[in-house]
Formats: sequence, C-alpha cells, structure tokens
Amino acid sequence: MRTLVSAVATILGVLLAAVAVPAIWVDRTIVGEDGFVHLAAPLGSNTEFQRQLATAAVGTIDTSAVPGFLNDLVQPVLENAATSLAGLPGYPAAWEETLRRSHRLSFGPASADAAETGQASSLTLDVAPLVALGTEEISRTTGVPLDPPQETLINVGQPQHREWAERLSTYAPMGYLLAGGSGVAFLLALVAARRRWAVAAGAGLGGLAAAGAWAAASGIGSAQALSTDTGNEVANLFRDAFVPAAAEDFGTWTTVTAITGGVLLVVGLVAGAVSRRGPRANR
Repeated sequence: MRTLVSAVATILGVLLAAVAVPAIWVDRTIVGEDGFVHLAAPLGSNTEFQRQLATAAVGTIDTSAVPGFLNDLVQPVLENAATSLAGLPGYPAAWEETLRRSHRLSFGPASADAAETGQASSLTLDVAPLVALGTEEISRTTGVPLDPPQETLINVGQPQHREWAERLSTYAPMGYLLAGGSGVAFLLALVAARRRWAVAAGAGLGGLAAAGAWAAASGIGSAQALSTDTGNEVANLFRDAFVPAAAEDFGTWTTVTAITGGVLLVVGLVAGAVSRRGPRANR
C-alpha cells in the first residue's frame, strides 16, 4: 500500500510541476510588467522595428498648431525625426515607458469606456512617450511649441489576442498553487516510500519528460505564433522579434529542469544500486 501511495504521489507531483513551471514563467515574464519589459526592451534596438515604430509614432504628431507658412519647414523635420528618433538620447527611456504603458493596456482590466471605443478590444501599443520625444525634437528644431498627446494608441492585434491576454492574467498566477501542491505530493511520496531513491529517480525521469514536452510545445507554439498575421506591420515586426526571445528565455527554464531531472535520476539510480548492494555485502 505504501508503495502504491508513493508512486501515485510521485506521478501527481510530476504532473502538477509540469503545469506549474510554464504557468509561473508566463506570470513572471509575460503577465508581470517588469518581466515583460526586461524581455522586450532589447527589441527597441532592432533597426527595422525602430524605423517602422518611429514612422508610426511621428505620423501621429499633430502639427495643426504650426502656421501655414512654416509647413515647408516642418515637413522635412518630421521626416528626419522618423529616421533619427531611435538615436535621440531619450529614446531608451521612452521605449521602456512605451512598453510599460502598452503592457498595462493589454494585460490590465479593460474599462467600460475603452470597450465602447474599441481601444481595448485588442492588444495595444501606447507610443505616447515616443511621440513626446519626437514632438520635443520638432519643437526644438523649429522653435514652434507643440503639445504632446497624453496617449497615442496603436492596435497591434486581433480581438482574440486580447482575450488570450486576459486568460493569461487570470490563470497564470495559479502556477504557484500548483507548485505548492507538487511539493506536497513529493513530500508525501518520500514519507510513504519504502525506497526513497525510487522517488528521486521517478521525479528525475518525470522532470526529463516534462522538459522534453515543454521543448516540443514551445517549438510548436512559436511556429504557430510566427505564422499568425496580426493585421499590422509594426505588430508583425514586434512578433517576429518577441516570440523567439520569449522561446529562448523559456528554453533556459527547460534546460535547468532537464539538468535537475537528470541529476535526480542519476542520484536515485546510484542510491538504489548502493542500497541493493549493501545487504549482499553483509551476507
């Protein structure tokens, strides 16, 4: 009976851990604002993405306050701002703030007003910090004061993408409860086991299997994400850079799990061999 309880508890612990680890990674890296910014910040150095994003941001600048006789002066400044925005000293800070604002819009609860206007019906980029940076540069160059907008929203996905983000925000934090349940299951397995080395070996084998399943799922998921058209050129560029970065980051967790599982498997098998050899030596 003890052996059966130990085996069932070990299997349950492995299954719970197999779900808990990806959920915790999603919560920390995608749903969590700091993790998302850390993962996405390097995308701002992608040359093509910079160009497209800067063009989109500068294209939203309101120049209606510029006198008509200055239009010929402002237009070249706008074009130059679109190409040089990423080289301005304030660009890294503006890009990080853009990511933070966009994350709050996409993963935060949608307000009633936003739902009515359709602004929160899909994943959204708020490029207001970049627009403010471009506006400041244009004002400095032309001497014409321009007021930057409080927000400049660009929809970068389909409505179902917003639904996915809401589901991730709801269910990903449950990974910590599953991890706790996994720990309790393994503890029960150790207490009930007649051969504790078998629990270690079973957990290690389960860890290796889970790592293999995660690697396969990550590859399939990444391929599907990259093949899905977001309906927006800027969003497609963001997707093409973000998805591989996310897969690489999760790959680190997968590798650590595989190494840990391999160590537990070897330790369990060695301990089992030693324990079986001990009684024979005493004969």
